[in-house]
Amino acid sequence: MSAWVSSGGQVRLVHGGGATGLQLVQSYSDSDDDSDGAWEGRLGNRYNPPVDSQPDTQDVDRSEIRTQILLATASSASKGKQSFAHMEQGRCLGSSFSHGECSRIRSHFLPNHVAHKEMYHQKAFCGVYSEDGNMFLSACQDQNVRLYDTSRGRFALRRTVKARDVGWSVLDVCFTPDSSCVLYSSWSDYIHVCSLTGDNETHTALDLNPDERRFCVFSLAASSDGKEVLGGANDGCLYVFDREQNRRTLKIDAHEDDVNAVAFADSSSQLLFSGSDDALCKVWDRRTLQEDRPQPVGQLAGHRDGITFIHSKGDARYLISNSKDQSIKLWDVRKFSPKEGLAASRLAVTQQNWDYRWQQVPQRALKRHKLTGDTSVMTYRGHGVLHTLIRCRFSPEFSTGQRFIYTGCSTGKVVIYDVLTGKVVSRLSDHKACVRDVSWHPYQDNIVSSSVSVSLSLAESRDCWTRLGLYNSPVMSRSPQLCSTSQTYRKVYIVSRISIQIVPQCFVLLCVKALAK
Repeated sequence: MSAWVSSGGQVRLVHGGGATGLQLVQSYSDSDDDSDGAWEGRLGNRYNPPVDSQPDTQDVDRSEIRTQILLATASSASKGKQSFAHMEQGRCLGSSFSHGECSRIRSHFLPNHVAHKEMYHQKAFCGVYSEDGNMFLSACQDQNVRLYDTSRGRFALRRTVKARDVGWSVLDVCFTPDSSCVLYSSWSDYIHVCSLTGDNETHTALDLNPDERRFCVFSLAASSDGKEVLGGANDGCLYVFDREQNRRTLKIDAHEDDVNAVAFADSSSQLLFSGSDDALCKVWDRRTLQEDRPQPVGQLAGHRDGITFIHSKGDARYLISNSKDQSIKLWDVRKFSPKEGLAASRLAVTQQNWDYRWQQVPQRALKRHKLTGDTSVMTYRGHGVLHTLIRCRFSPEFSTGQRFIYTGCSTGKVVIYDVLTGKVVSRLSDHKACVRDVSWHPYQDNIVSSSVSVSLSLAESRDCWTRLGLYNSPVMSRSPQLCSTSQTYRKVYIVSRISIQIVPQCFVLLCVKALAK
Protein backbone atom coordinates (compact mmCIF):
# COMPACT_ATOMS: atom_id res chain seq x y z
CA MET A 1 0.00 0.00 0.00
CA SER A 2 2.79 2.36 -0.66
CA ALA A 3 2.06 4.62 -3.54
CA TRP A 4 2.59 5.83 -6.98
CA VAL A 5 0.47 3.83 -9.34
CA SER A 6 -2.97 3.47 -10.61
CA SER A 7 -4.59 0.17 -9.89
CA GLY A 8 -8.01 -1.31 -10.19
CA GLY A 9 -10.68 -0.34 -7.72
CA GLN A 10 -11.88 -2.80 -5.13
CA VAL A 11 -15.19 -3.12 -3.35
CA ARG A 12 -14.88 -3.77 0.38
CA LEU A 13 -17.30 -4.30 3.21
CA VAL A 14 -16.34 -2.41 6.33
CA HIS A 15 -17.97 -1.93 9.68
CA GLY A 16 -20.16 1.14 9.71
CA GLY A 17 -23.08 2.75 11.42
CA GLY A 18 -25.88 1.45 9.23
CA ALA A 19 -28.71 -0.81 10.23
CA THR A 20 -26.72 -3.88 9.26
CA GLY A 21 -23.55 -2.62 10.86
CA LEU A 22 -21.87 -2.73 7.45
CA GLN A 23 -21.21 -0.20 4.73
CA LEU A 24 -20.40 -0.85 1.10
CA VAL A 25 -17.57 1.36 -0.07
CA GLN A 26 -15.29 1.42 -3.06
CA SER A 27 -11.67 1.79 -2.12
CA TYR A 28 -8.67 2.09 -4.36
CA SER A 29 -5.70 0.00 -3.44
CA ASP A 30 -2.84 2.26 -2.43
CA SER A 31 -0.43 -0.45 -3.36
CA ASP A 32 2.90 0.19 -5.00
CA ASP A 33 2.43 -1.20 -8.46
CA ASP A 34 4.66 -1.74 -11.45
CA SER A 35 4.13 1.69 -13.01
CA ASP A 36 4.75 5.11 -11.57
CA GLY A 37 4.26 7.26 -14.63
CA ALA A 38 1.15 8.89 -13.19
CA TRP A 39 3.17 11.19 -10.95
CA GLU A 40 6.69 12.21 -10.07
CA GLY A 41 6.24 12.91 -6.38
CA ARG A 42 6.15 16.67 -6.82
CA LEU A 43 2.48 17.46 -6.24
CA GLY A 44 3.37 18.15 -2.62
CA ASN A 45 5.42 21.18 -3.67
CA ARG A 46 2.16 23.03 -4.28
CA TYR A 47 0.74 21.97 -0.94
CA ASN A 48 1.12 24.03 2.20
CA PRO A 49 0.46 21.65 5.12
CA PRO A 50 -1.70 23.16 7.86
CA VAL A 51 0.04 23.96 11.13
CA ASP A 52 -1.50 24.16 14.59
CA SER A 53 -0.53 27.60 15.85
CA GLN A 54 -1.66 26.64 19.35
CA PRO A 55 -1.45 22.85 19.76
CA ASP A 56 -3.65 21.35 22.45
CA THR A 57 -1.20 20.14 25.10
CA GLN A 58 -3.76 19.44 27.82
CA ASP A 59 -3.31 15.67 27.74
CA VAL A 60 0.44 15.56 27.21
CA ASP A 61 0.95 18.03 30.07
CA ARG A 62 -0.58 15.46 32.41
CA SER A 63 1.14 12.45 30.89
CA GLU A 64 4.02 10.38 32.13
CA ILE A 65 5.94 10.91 28.90
CA ARG A 66 6.35 14.55 29.85
CA THR A 67 8.02 13.53 33.11
CA GLN A 68 10.21 11.03 31.27
CA ILE A 69 11.43 13.57 28.73
CA LEU A 70 12.05 16.30 31.30
CA LEU A 71 14.14 13.89 33.37
CA ALA A 72 15.99 12.59 30.32
CA THR A 73 16.96 16.14 29.35
CA ALA A 74 17.58 17.51 32.87
CA SER A 75 14.79 20.00 32.26
CA SER A 76 12.70 19.73 35.42
CA ALA A 77 10.12 22.50 35.41
CA SER A 78 10.88 23.26 39.07
CA LYS A 79 14.40 24.38 38.16
CA GLY A 80 13.26 26.82 35.54
CA LYS A 81 15.36 27.68 32.51
CA GLN A 82 19.09 27.71 33.05
CA SER A 83 21.62 29.29 30.72
CA PHE A 84 24.48 27.18 29.40
CA ALA A 85 26.91 29.33 31.34
CA HIS A 86 25.01 28.64 34.57
CA MET A 87 25.00 24.90 33.86
CA GLU A 88 28.77 24.98 33.29
CA GLN A 89 29.69 26.72 36.53
CA GLY A 90 31.86 24.53 38.73
CA ARG A 91 32.40 21.73 36.20
CA CYS A 92 36.18 22.00 36.46
CA LEU A 93 35.94 21.32 40.19
CA GLY A 94 35.45 17.64 39.48
CA SER A 95 31.83 17.13 38.48
CA SER A 96 30.85 16.32 34.92
CA PHE A 97 27.69 16.93 32.96
CA SER A 98 25.03 14.32 33.56
CA HIS A 99 23.68 12.39 30.60
CA GLY A 100 20.48 14.42 30.84
CA GLU A 101 22.37 17.70 30.75
CA CYS A 102 24.30 16.53 27.70
CA SER A 103 21.01 15.67 25.98
CA ARG A 104 19.56 19.02 26.93
CA ILE A 105 22.48 20.95 25.45
CA ARG A 106 22.52 18.88 22.27
CA SER A 107 18.79 19.45 21.78
CA HIS A 108 19.62 23.11 21.10
CA PHE A 109 21.83 22.16 18.15
CA LEU A 110 19.66 20.23 15.74
CA PRO A 111 20.85 19.21 12.26
CA ASN A 112 20.59 22.26 10.03
CA HIS A 113 22.63 21.86 6.84
CA VAL A 114 23.37 19.23 4.21
CA ALA A 115 26.74 17.60 4.75
CA HIS A 116 26.53 14.77 2.21
CA LYS A 117 24.32 13.78 -0.69
CA GLU A 118 24.03 10.57 -2.69
CA MET A 119 22.38 10.74 -6.11
CA TYR A 120 20.65 7.70 -7.62
CA HIS A 121 19.13 7.15 -11.04
CA GLN A 122 15.79 6.13 -9.55
CA LYS A 123 13.72 6.87 -6.45
CA ALA A 124 15.15 6.25 -2.99
CA PHE A 125 12.49 4.53 -0.90
CA CYS A 126 14.15 3.54 2.37
CA GLY A 127 17.13 4.50 4.49
CA VAL A 128 17.92 3.39 8.04
CA TYR A 129 20.88 3.35 10.41
CA SER A 130 21.90 0.19 12.24
CA GLU A 131 21.37 0.12 16.01
CA ASP A 132 24.99 1.10 16.70
CA GLY A 133 25.04 3.70 13.94
CA ASN A 134 28.06 2.15 12.24
CA MET A 135 26.16 1.19 9.08
CA PHE A 136 23.47 2.73 6.94
CA LEU A 137 21.15 0.82 4.64
CA SER A 138 19.49 2.36 1.59
CA ALA A 139 16.99 0.84 -0.83
CA CYS A 140 16.23 2.28 -4.24
CA GLN A 141 13.81 1.58 -7.06
CA ASP A 142 16.76 0.40 -9.16
CA GLN A 143 16.52 -2.86 -7.14
CA ASN A 144 19.82 -2.21 -5.38
CA VAL A 145 20.23 -2.31 -1.61
CA ARG A 146 23.28 -0.25 -0.68
CA LEU A 147 25.22 -0.64 2.55
CA TYR A 148 27.34 2.27 3.76
CA ASP A 149 30.05 2.25 6.41
CA THR A 150 29.39 5.24 8.69
CA SER A 151 31.63 4.21 11.58
CA ARG A 152 34.11 7.02 10.92
CA GLY A 153 31.59 9.78 10.43
CA ARG A 154 31.62 9.49 6.63
CA PHE A 155 29.44 7.63 4.14
CA ALA A 156 31.63 5.00 2.49
CA LEU A 157 29.84 2.57 0.19
CA ARG A 158 30.73 -0.86 1.52
CA ARG A 159 28.53 -3.15 -0.52
CA THR A 160 25.77 -3.09 -3.12
CA VAL A 161 23.35 -5.99 -2.99
CA LYS A 162 21.19 -6.79 -6.00
CA ALA A 163 17.76 -7.47 -4.55
CA ARG A 164 15.99 -10.60 -5.69
CA ASP A 165 12.38 -11.27 -6.65
CA VAL A 166 11.56 -7.55 -6.77
CA GLY A 167 8.16 -6.40 -7.96
CA TRP A 168 8.35 -2.69 -8.91
CA SER A 169 10.61 -1.69 -6.02
CA VAL A 170 12.02 -2.68 -2.65
CA LEU A 171 9.50 -1.19 -0.21
CA ASP A 172 11.01 -1.78 3.22
CA VAL A 173 14.32 -2.77 4.73
CA CYS A 174 15.68 -3.38 8.20
CA PHE A 175 18.77 -4.69 9.97
CA THR A 176 18.81 -7.60 12.36
CA PRO A 177 19.77 -6.24 15.83
CA ASP A 178 23.35 -7.53 15.54
CA SER A 179 23.67 -5.92 12.07
CA SER A 180 24.79 -9.24 10.60
CA CYS A 181 21.90 -9.42 8.12
CA VAL A 182 19.55 -7.13 6.23
CA LEU A 183 15.95 -7.92 5.40
CA TYR A 184 13.94 -6.46 2.54
CA SER A 185 10.48 -6.88 1.07
CA SER A 186 8.69 -6.09 -2.17
CA TRP A 187 5.72 -7.23 -4.21
CA SER A 188 6.53 -10.87 -3.59
CA ASP A 189 5.46 -13.85 -1.48
CA TYR A 190 8.88 -13.74 0.19
CA ILE A 191 10.82 -11.67 2.66
CA HIS A 192 14.48 -11.84 1.72
CA VAL A 193 17.43 -12.04 4.11
CA CYS A 194 20.96 -11.21 3.03
CA SER A 195 23.92 -12.02 5.26
CA LEU A 196 26.57 -9.29 5.57
CA THR A 197 29.30 -11.40 7.16
CA GLY A 198 32.32 -12.17 5.02
CA ASP A 199 32.85 -11.25 1.39
CA ASN A 200 30.16 -13.50 -0.04
CA GLU A 201 26.46 -12.73 -0.10
CA THR A 202 24.10 -15.35 1.27
CA HIS A 203 20.48 -14.82 0.27
CA THR A 204 17.64 -16.63 2.01
CA ALA A 205 13.99 -16.37 0.94
CA LEU A 206 11.41 -16.60 3.73
CA ASP A 207 8.21 -17.97 2.21
CA LEU A 208 5.13 -16.44 3.86
CA ASN A 209 2.81 -18.68 1.84
CA PRO A 210 0.01 -16.09 1.45
CA ASP A 211 -3.42 -16.73 -0.03
CA GLU A 212 -3.46 -13.56 -2.15
CA ARG A 213 -2.25 -13.75 -5.74
CA ARG A 214 -0.90 -10.19 -5.65
CA PHE A 215 0.93 -9.97 -2.36
CA CYS A 216 3.26 -7.48 -0.74
CA VAL A 217 4.79 -6.91 2.69
CA PHE A 218 4.79 -3.14 3.25
CA SER A 219 6.47 -3.09 6.64
CA LEU A 220 9.16 -5.20 8.33
CA ALA A 221 10.57 -5.58 11.83
CA ALA A 222 13.05 -8.00 13.37
CA SER A 223 12.75 -9.28 16.93
CA SER A 224 15.38 -8.30 19.49
CA ASP A 225 17.14 -11.67 19.16
CA GLY A 226 16.88 -11.64 15.37
CA LYS A 227 15.15 -15.01 15.30
CA GLU A 228 11.73 -13.78 14.21
CA VAL A 229 10.57 -11.44 11.47
CA LEU A 230 7.31 -9.51 11.66
CA GLY A 231 5.58 -8.28 8.51
CA GLY A 232 2.43 -6.38 7.63
CA ALA A 233 0.86 -7.04 4.25
CA ASN A 234 -1.73 -5.90 1.72
CA ASP A 235 -4.11 -8.74 2.67
CA GLY A 236 -4.75 -7.13 6.07
CA CYS A 237 -2.70 -9.75 7.89
CA LEU A 238 0.30 -9.85 10.19
CA TYR A 239 2.92 -12.50 9.51
CA VAL A 240 5.55 -13.88 11.88
CA PHE A 241 8.35 -15.99 10.41
CA ASP A 242 10.71 -18.03 12.60
CA ARG A 243 14.16 -18.02 11.02
CA GLU A 244 15.42 -20.94 13.13
CA GLN A 245 12.48 -23.18 12.21
CA ASN A 246 12.48 -21.73 8.68
CA ARG A 247 8.72 -21.48 8.54
CA ARG A 248 5.84 -19.12 9.02
CA THR A 249 4.65 -19.57 12.59
CA LEU A 250 1.81 -17.06 12.71
CA LYS A 251 -0.67 -15.44 10.35
CA ILE A 252 -3.14 -13.04 11.96
CA ASP A 253 -6.16 -11.56 10.21
CA ALA A 254 -5.52 -8.19 11.83
CA HIS A 255 -7.19 -5.37 9.88
CA GLU A 256 -9.94 -4.64 7.38
CA ASP A 257 -7.49 -3.09 4.92
CA ASP A 258 -3.80 -3.02 4.01
CA VAL A 259 -1.40 -3.24 6.95
CA ASN A 260 1.11 -0.48 6.24
CA ALA A 261 3.08 -0.46 9.48
CA VAL A 262 4.29 -2.93 12.10
CA ALA A 263 6.65 -2.58 15.06
CA PHE A 264 7.77 -4.39 18.19
CA ALA A 265 6.86 -2.44 21.32
CA ASP A 266 10.13 -3.06 23.16
CA SER A 267 13.11 -5.39 23.42
CA SER A 268 11.00 -8.24 24.81
CA SER A 269 9.38 -8.60 21.36
CA GLN A 270 6.20 -9.83 23.03
CA LEU A 271 3.99 -6.83 22.24
CA LEU A 272 3.31 -5.98 18.59
CA PHE A 273 1.94 -2.78 17.06
CA SER A 274 0.17 -2.61 13.70
CA GLY A 275 -1.33 0.24 11.67
CA SER A 276 -3.57 0.05 8.65
CA ASP A 277 -5.56 1.86 6.00
CA ASP A 278 -8.58 1.28 8.25
CA ALA A 279 -7.10 4.14 10.37
CA LEU A 280 -6.66 1.95 13.45
CA CYS A 281 -3.59 1.07 15.48
CA LYS A 282 -3.80 -2.28 17.21
CA VAL A 283 -1.77 -3.78 20.03
CA TRP A 284 -1.15 -7.54 20.09
CA ASP A 285 0.35 -9.81 22.75
CA ARG A 286 2.28 -12.77 21.37
CA ARG A 287 1.63 -14.76 24.55
CA THR A 288 -2.14 -14.78 24.04
CA LEU A 289 -2.41 -14.75 20.26
CA GLN A 290 -4.33 -17.55 18.58
CA GLU A 291 -4.31 -17.73 14.82
CA ASP A 292 -7.86 -19.06 14.59
CA ARG A 293 -9.27 -16.43 16.98
CA PRO A 294 -6.99 -13.38 16.93
CA GLN A 295 -7.90 -10.73 19.48
CA PRO A 296 -5.86 -7.56 19.99
CA VAL A 297 -5.05 -6.42 23.50
CA GLY A 298 -6.52 -3.06 22.55
CA GLN A 299 -7.15 -0.62 19.72
CA LEU A 300 -6.25 3.05 19.25
CA ALA A 301 -8.65 5.21 17.24
CA GLY A 302 -8.55 8.89 16.36
CA HIS A 303 -7.16 9.17 12.85
CA ARG A 304 -9.54 10.07 10.02
CA ASP A 305 -7.60 8.28 7.29
CA GLY A 306 -5.16 5.46 6.74
CA ILE A 307 -2.01 5.05 8.82
CA THR A 308 1.29 5.08 6.92
CA PHE A 309 3.82 4.34 9.66
CA ILE A 310 4.23 3.44 13.33
CA HIS A 311 7.23 3.94 15.60
CA SER A 312 7.54 2.76 19.19
CA LYS A 313 9.30 4.79 21.86
CA GLY A 314 10.80 1.47 22.93
CA ASP A 315 9.20 1.38 26.38
CA ALA A 316 6.16 -0.79 25.49
CA ARG A 317 3.94 2.14 26.36
CA TYR A 318 4.18 5.05 23.92
CA LEU A 319 4.07 5.03 20.13
CA ILE A 320 3.46 7.46 17.29
CA SER A 321 1.53 6.99 14.06
CA ASN A 322 1.69 8.94 10.81
CA SER A 323 -1.49 9.25 8.78
CA LYS A 324 -2.94 10.39 5.47
CA ASP A 325 -5.13 12.76 7.49
CA GLN A 326 -1.96 14.91 7.56
CA SER A 327 -1.18 14.37 11.23
CA ILE A 328 0.98 12.40 13.63
CA LYS A 329 -0.59 11.14 16.83
CA LEU A 330 1.09 10.15 20.09
CA TRP A 331 -0.52 7.20 21.88
CA ASP A 332 -0.36 5.63 25.32
CA VAL A 333 -1.21 1.92 25.25
CA ARG A 334 -2.70 2.25 28.72
CA LYS A 335 -5.47 4.37 27.19
CA PHE A 336 -7.24 2.26 24.59
CA SER A 337 -10.14 3.65 22.60
CA PRO A 338 -13.77 2.84 23.46
CA LYS A 339 -16.24 1.35 20.98
CA GLU A 340 -17.58 4.76 20.00
CA GLY A 341 -14.05 5.84 19.11
CA LEU A 342 -13.56 2.85 16.83
CA ALA A 343 -16.91 3.51 15.15
CA ALA A 344 -16.14 7.21 14.65
CA SER A 345 -12.77 6.47 13.07
CA ARG A 346 -14.20 3.81 10.76
CA LEU A 347 -16.95 6.17 9.65
CA ALA A 348 -14.43 8.94 8.95
CA VAL A 349 -12.41 6.60 6.75
CA THR A 350 -15.42 5.62 4.66
CA GLN A 351 -16.02 9.30 3.93
CA GLN A 352 -12.57 9.75 2.39
CA ASN A 353 -12.98 9.60 -1.38
CA TRP A 354 -9.71 11.11 -2.54
CA ASP A 355 -6.46 9.37 -3.50
CA TYR A 356 -3.41 10.62 -1.65
CA ARG A 357 -1.06 9.28 -4.30
CA TRP A 358 -1.83 11.90 -6.94
CA GLN A 359 -4.61 14.17 -5.69
CA GLN A 360 -4.31 17.29 -3.58
CA VAL A 361 -5.65 17.19 -0.04
CA PRO A 362 -9.30 18.31 0.00
CA GLN A 363 -10.25 20.87 2.63
CA ARG A 364 -12.78 18.51 4.17
CA ALA A 365 -9.93 16.12 4.97
CA LEU A 366 -8.21 18.73 7.14
CA LYS A 367 -10.69 18.81 10.01
CA ARG A 368 -8.89 19.52 13.27
CA HIS A 369 -11.42 18.73 15.97
CA LYS A 370 -11.02 15.41 17.71
CA LEU A 371 -13.21 12.50 16.78
CA THR A 372 -15.46 11.05 19.44
CA GLY A 373 -13.45 8.59 21.51
CA ASP A 374 -10.04 9.81 20.28
CA THR A 375 -7.66 8.73 23.06
CA SER A 376 -4.44 10.08 21.57
CA VAL A 377 -2.16 11.99 23.94
CA MET A 378 -1.10 14.58 21.36
CA THR A 379 -1.60 15.50 17.69
CA TYR A 380 1.11 17.06 15.52
CA ARG A 381 0.36 19.00 12.31
CA GLY A 382 2.69 20.79 9.94
CA HIS A 383 3.86 18.17 7.44
CA GLY A 384 2.30 16.69 4.32
CA VAL A 385 1.51 13.01 3.76
CA LEU A 386 1.03 12.48 0.05
CA HIS A 387 2.21 10.08 -2.67
CA THR A 388 3.63 7.30 -0.47
CA LEU A 389 3.92 5.77 3.00
CA ILE A 390 5.86 8.53 4.72
CA ARG A 391 7.69 7.56 7.91
CA CYS A 392 8.02 9.33 11.28
CA ARG A 393 10.15 8.44 14.30
CA PHE A 394 11.15 9.48 17.80
CA SER A 395 14.54 11.18 18.01
CA PRO A 396 17.32 9.14 19.69
CA GLU A 397 17.33 8.68 23.44
CA PHE A 398 21.11 9.04 23.78
CA SER A 399 21.48 12.47 22.21
CA THR A 400 18.06 14.10 22.67
CA GLY A 401 16.23 12.18 25.40
CA GLN A 402 13.58 11.46 22.72
CA ARG A 403 12.44 15.06 22.99
CA PHE A 404 11.54 15.28 19.30
CA ILE A 405 9.48 13.60 16.60
CA TYR A 406 10.82 13.88 13.06
CA THR A 407 9.10 12.96 9.83
CA GLY A 408 9.40 13.04 6.08
CA CYS A 409 7.11 15.35 4.16
CA SER A 410 5.54 15.46 0.71
CA THR A 411 6.94 18.98 0.25
CA GLY A 412 10.50 17.64 0.19
CA LYS A 413 11.32 18.57 3.77
CA VAL A 414 12.22 16.90 7.03
CA VAL A 415 9.97 18.30 9.76
CA ILE A 416 10.95 18.13 13.44
CA TYR A 417 8.37 18.56 16.23
CA ASP A 418 8.79 19.10 19.95
CA VAL A 419 7.00 16.17 21.59
CA LEU A 420 5.79 18.24 24.55
CA THR A 421 4.69 21.46 22.83
CA GLY A 422 3.52 20.04 19.51
CA LYS A 423 5.24 22.88 17.66
CA VAL A 424 7.50 22.61 14.63
CA VAL A 425 11.04 23.39 15.79
CA SER A 426 12.83 22.85 12.48
CA ARG A 427 12.25 22.27 8.77
CA LEU A 428 15.12 20.92 6.71
CA SER A 429 14.77 21.67 3.01
CA ASP A 430 16.95 20.14 0.34
CA HIS A 431 14.90 17.74 -1.76
CA LYS A 432 12.83 18.62 -4.80
CA ALA A 433 10.20 15.98 -4.11
CA CYS A 434 8.63 13.89 -1.38
CA VAL A 435 10.81 12.64 1.48
CA ARG A 436 9.66 9.09 2.24
CA ASP A 437 12.06 7.91 4.94
CA VAL A 438 14.13 9.55 7.65
CA SER A 439 16.72 8.16 10.07
CA TRP A 440 18.52 9.96 12.91
CA HIS A 441 21.92 8.60 13.93
CA PRO A 442 21.52 6.93 17.36
CA TYR A 443 24.51 8.82 18.82
CA GLN A 444 25.57 11.59 16.45
CA ASP A 445 23.73 14.74 15.44
CA ASN A 446 22.75 13.92 11.88
CA ILE A 447 19.64 12.86 10.02
CA VAL A 448 19.51 11.02 6.71
CA SER A 449 16.50 11.64 4.47
CA SER A 450 15.51 9.44 1.53
CA SER A 451 13.54 11.08 -1.25
CA VAL A 452 11.77 10.13 -4.44
CA SER A 453 13.75 12.97 -6.02
CA VAL A 454 16.38 10.24 -6.56
CA SER A 455 18.61 11.42 -3.75
CA LEU A 456 19.65 10.68 -0.21
CA SER A 457 20.83 13.55 1.98
CA LEU A 458 22.72 13.72 5.25
CA ALA A 459 21.84 16.74 7.37
CA GLU A 460 23.88 17.58 10.42
CA SER A 461 24.37 20.44 12.84
CA ARG A 462 26.67 23.22 11.77
CA ASP A 463 26.93 24.72 15.24
CA CYS A 464 30.50 24.47 16.50
CA TRP A 465 29.36 23.10 19.82
CA THR A 466 28.29 19.81 18.35
CA ARG A 467 30.75 19.58 15.48
CA LEU A 468 33.82 20.15 17.64
CA GLY A 469 33.24 17.08 19.75
CA LEU A 470 31.91 18.25 23.09
CA TYR A 471 30.49 14.79 23.71
CA ASN A 472 31.94 11.35 24.00
CA SER A 473 31.86 8.98 21.08
CA PRO A 474 29.28 6.14 21.29
CA VAL A 475 31.89 3.68 22.55
CA MET A 476 32.42 5.70 25.73
CA SER A 477 29.91 5.01 28.45
CA ARG A 478 30.72 7.75 30.91
CA SER A 479 29.70 11.40 30.82
CA PRO A 480 32.08 13.95 29.29
CA GLN A 481 33.72 16.81 31.17
CA LEU A 482 34.08 20.30 29.90
CA CYS A 483 37.29 21.90 31.23
CA SER A 484 36.86 25.62 30.78
CA THR A 485 35.94 28.66 32.81
CA SER A 486 32.52 30.23 32.75
CA GLN A 487 33.94 33.09 30.72
CA THR A 488 35.33 30.70 28.11
CA TYR A 489 32.03 28.80 28.03
CA ARG A 490 30.14 31.98 27.27
CA LYS A 491 32.53 32.79 24.45
CA VAL A 492 32.04 29.37 22.94
CA TYR A 493 28.29 29.76 23.15
CA ILE A 494 28.42 33.16 21.50
CA VAL A 495 30.29 31.84 18.48
CA SER A 496 28.34 28.59 18.32
CA ARG A 497 25.97 30.02 15.71
CA ILE A 498 28.87 30.85 13.39
CA SER A 499 30.05 28.51 10.69
CA ILE A 500 32.94 26.36 11.84
CA GLN A 501 35.22 27.69 9.13
CA ILE A 502 35.45 31.10 10.83
CA VAL A 503 35.64 30.00 14.46
CA PRO A 504 38.93 31.27 15.95
CA GLN A 505 41.49 28.55 16.56
CA CYS A 506 41.70 29.34 20.27
CA PHE A 507 38.02 28.54 20.66
CA VAL A 508 38.49 25.29 18.77
CA LEU A 509 41.12 24.20 21.25
CA LEU A 510 38.92 25.09 24.19
CA CYS A 511 35.88 23.32 22.79
CA VAL A 512 37.58 20.01 22.14
CA LYS A 513 38.75 19.55 25.73
CA ALA A 514 36.04 16.97 26.33
CA LEU A 515 37.50 14.21 28.45
CA ALA A 516 36.06 10.92 29.64
CA LYS A 517 36.19 10.80 33.41
